[in-house]
Amino acid sequence: MKNRFITFEGIDGSGKSTQIQMLYEYLSEKNEKVLLIREPGTTSIGEKIREILTDKKNNAMSYMTEALLFMSSRAQLVHEIIIPALKENTIVICDRFIDSSVVYQGIGRGLGKEFIENLNQAVTCNIMPDITFFLDIKPEDVWLRKIGLEESDRLEAESLDFHSKIYNAYKMLASKNKNRIVTIDANNTPEVMHQNIIDAINTRF
Repeated sequence: MKNRFITFEGIDGSGKSTQIQMLYEYLSEKNEKVLLIREPGTTSIGEKIREILTDKKNNAMSYMTEALLFMSSRAQLVHEIIIPALKENTIVICDRFIDSSVVYQGIGRGLGKEFIENLNQAVTCNIMPDITFFLDIKPEDVWLRKIGLEESDRLEAESLDFHSKIYNAYKMLASKNKNRIVTIDANNTPEVMHQNIIDAINTRF
């Protein structure tokens, strides 16, 4: 399974980090060449942008500024990391990609789905994931998981209503892109979720 681009999407706290690590270990054990990346971040420039985006002191940031910062980080990631890795037959696993911008900034912030999709197209050179896993769990269930955990960042600290809007946007996006987006029930145990992800990958590739 060479030269594949796999992305993970979902609301904050859905279990993406755990599943990404489990998939990385699974593929590595099969002697696949795998690279883990995240958005925003990974590159030196991207990590600096991430600091700006997640800092709660930046609560005066406009929605357009937020969207363009995400796009700037993505543009750097695509050109510096993703394109070269895919050319070297590496499996690239990314924590968030274009779908996050569509649901968070396009729908959640009200900037418009088509507007964000057009920006994405411009900064990614039309690179799309081969498969995207949407970890499906309701925001209220995630909030129960987070009780007592460390302080959230600027985006995580948004209201439950905002995260509910994001969740519904993900559900809509997944229903309209079934050829690419695979919905994984994130209420299951990590082991069951992992097996469902492996089954989907084996079926597709």
